[in-house]
Amino acid sequence: MGIDHLSQVLAELQDLDPAFISVTCSSKTSQLAKETVKVADYVQNQCQVPAMAHLPAWYLSKADVDRILEQLRAYHVNRVLVLRGDERPNLQKKNDFTHASDLIAYIRQNYPDFQITGACYPEKHPESLNMVDEIQHLRLKVAAGCDQIITQLFLDNQCFYRFRELCAVAGIEVPIIAGVMPIVNERQANRILRTSAVAVPEKFKNILAKYRDHPQALKQAGITYAIDQIVDLVTNDVAGVHLYTMNQADTARQIKQNIGSLFQVQCEGAK
Repeated sequence: MGIDHLSQVLAELQDLDPAFISVTCSSKTSQLAKETVKVADYVQNQCQVPAMAHLPAWYLSKADVDRILEQLRAYHVNRVLVLRGDERPNLQKKNDFTHASDLIAYIRQNYPDFQITGACYPEKHPESLNMVDEIQHLRLKVAAGCDQIITQLFLDNQCFYRFRELCAVAGIEVPIIAGVMPIVNERQANRILRTSAVAVPEKFKNILAKYRDHPQALKQAGITYAIDQIVDLVTNDVAGVHLYTMNQADTARQIKQNIGSLFQVQCEGAK
């Protein structure tokens, strides 16, 4: 995405008054840290919206992390999302952090002023043996120093509720933010269904089948499906919702216009 387009998207997201904007990493080896810091600075200081920078443990050395966090601190960015990182053929792994929990512990010990968010998987990470194994790994992340966790996308809210119960039984008490991705086009749907181990309810399959050849209708149906998910989550006392908008500001705008007042009610109920 070009810088002009990105600036436009960020300006539109800024108008929606989000709690934060997540800044993902560049896939270019030499630009991994530089681009993340650059965009986080822009979000935090030009858009005046809290930025949360992604840090992939596999591809960062301790020196990299020190440099990035010092730069982020100088730009008044104090939120990070720590991930292990996915396999990327064009990136060389470093040897300092084998797991996300290793990087979380390093940041918590050396940069205690940062708010650390971890990733979690309501339907388990593809490499986890089962949900017991998944929860054990998540407990390590939380014990290492997570302030909150954000889920991978899910299409069936019951998967989230079962996961939340498992966390409670395991003594995981940090806020669990539900990650919701509005599926607004066929290409996005095919990619998600191909690469993500998420359960696909019949209702969603029917939406894809009915509107596959009607892009605008599919977009509206996808947004409506996400809205229904969010209404149900808020009704069931979710700690928060993170929209994976994929730089589609219009999608976020439509959702907020429809149900933005729900979050005010949720905040009032928490007083």
